Amino acid sequence: MTLKPLRRTLTVRLFLLIASVQTIILLAVSYGVIRFQQSTLLGHMIDDAVRVSDLIARSTRYSMLLNRKEDVDNILESIGEEPGVTGIRIYNKEGEIVFGTDQEELHKFVDMNAEACVVCHTGLDEPPFQQEQMYRIIGDESTGRSLGLITPIRNEARCAGAGCHVAPPEKTILGVLDVKIPMAGMDSQLARSRTTLFWLSGIAVVLVGVVAGAFLWLFVRRPVKRLNEGMGMVASGHLDHRLPVNGNDELGQLAEKFNEMTADLQRARQEITAWSRTLEEKVHEKTADLERVHTQMLQVEKMASLGNLASSVAHELNNPLEGILTYAKLMNKRLAKSSLPQDLLTTYQEELTLIADEAARCGAIVKNLLIFARQRKLSISTVRFSDILNRSVMLIQHHAEINNVRIESHPAPDETLQCDPDRIQQVLVALMINAVEAMASTKGRPEGGVLTVESQRVIHANALEVRVADNGPGMTEAVSEHIFEPFFTTKTDSKGVGLGLAIAYGIVERHNGTISVESRPGKGTVFTIRLPLQQPDREGESQLATSDGARQ
Repeated sequence: MTLKPLRRTLTVRLFLLIASVQTIILLAVSYGVIRFQQSTLLGHMIDDAVRVSDLIARSTRYSMLLNRKEDVDNILESIGEEPGVTGIRIYNKEGEIVFGTDQEELHKFVDMNAEACVVCHTGLDEPPFQQEQMYRIIGDESTGRSLGLITPIRNEARCAGAGCHVAPPEKTILGVLDVKIPMAGMDSQLARSRTTLFWLSGIAVVLVGVVAGAFLWLFVRRPVKRLNEGMGMVASGHLDHRLPVNGNDELGQLAEKFNEMTADLQRARQEITAWSRTLEEKVHEKTADLERVHTQMLQVEKMASLGNLASSVAHELNNPLEGILTYAKLMNKRLAKSSLPQDLLTTYQEELTLIADEAARCGAIVKNLLIFARQRKLSISTVRFSDILNRSVMLIQHHAEINNVRIESHPAPDETLQCDPDRIQQVLVALMINAVEAMASTKGRPEGGVLTVESQRVIHANALEVRVADNGPGMTEAVSEHIFEPFFTTKTDSKGVGLGLAIAYGIVERHNGTISVESRPGKGTVFTIRLPLQQPDREGESQLATSDGARQ
């Protein structure tokens, strides 16, 4: 990372802020400490100078009263030889140095504008002393500083009455005692203190900077960096990424909230993915349903067209067939009264009987065509489906036993529905007979076939679903597509005309139900019927009746 981007980071900014504030505070504290120490040391020096000045004044007072100048000089010389005293001078009122440790300065006059005098004199004849002592600092640190303390020598009563003085009592100030004390020790101590304080401040800045930097690195930069990396992982799609939660501070709470956010996003993505998958499945299911509905619609249209055609053909054939049958029977009766030879009469009667039988068979076909064409009204009643199924099984039981077929029925217990029981029974019988004959036609089945009929209620559709299944040879898809068409049959021995399943389809459709077939070669066949439990009111048809076996 280069220096310029590094300065933009939050950690570096916080570190620079802390270091700057700390440095400013330490500089201010150091300056205050130095100033306080300097003031304290100066105060101590002033106190020392005051004590020295008082000592000199007290030591020389008696000698001055007796006007013993030699004693005063000896005292000042003795005190001036002390290491803590640089020089001692006594001025009189006119500024003449009358006593001093420096013999060369004796009897010299001091300029009133000099540093020693300007602190007191401001152009006035009488110096306006406001306090007992005044101090000044002489020189600088490079050449060596000294503290000068000026103490006024007052004209006391006992002093004014002495015979050695000529000063009248009204003179309050007789002179000035000027004491100089070297400040080298204080300056040296202040220099050492400044150096020590400088190094201690520098060490404190470094230590606090190291501690603050380590703290910011561990508790700010690393969590923020992990959070930034986590955001990058989430942005790239890794919603399973989680941050370690260390502590319960703001960054720890932020990491916890981040983990909760990623968990919510992961759950949302899973839900969206699941919904997408479910939607795709639903689309496939609905597409398949639409294809089935489309196929059923085509079948309905085809059945409707065939029904109209069958109805027209049935009406056209019904009357001629009735005439043929009637005249065949009439001719047979007339021949019985005729005088024809017996052998010829028998031949004619057999031929007329054959004509009558075939005409009757054609009439039955026409009748089935009329049933397929919905020419007969339904008689709706509320019945138990188990009763219809039991009667249907009873009707074909013998036929099934002859063909070595076992029937297993599992009706829904006490399930009632509104229907025409005779027509529903006709549908069940047709389906079961076809299943029995399909299994009977399969060779090499010593164990026989199994015909299973079961029903169950479909709650969401409020309907009853009936399944008629066999383990016969099954059918191909090409055959299954035409199984409900009139006159279509898979029987090759002329046992049927192909109207049974077409009629069953018409009956189920008139009950507002559906019928479908699933079959694969070698896997058997399953017919599925779905009938509504309640039929809508039909205008022009019989009112609903309650059969004796139905539940109220």
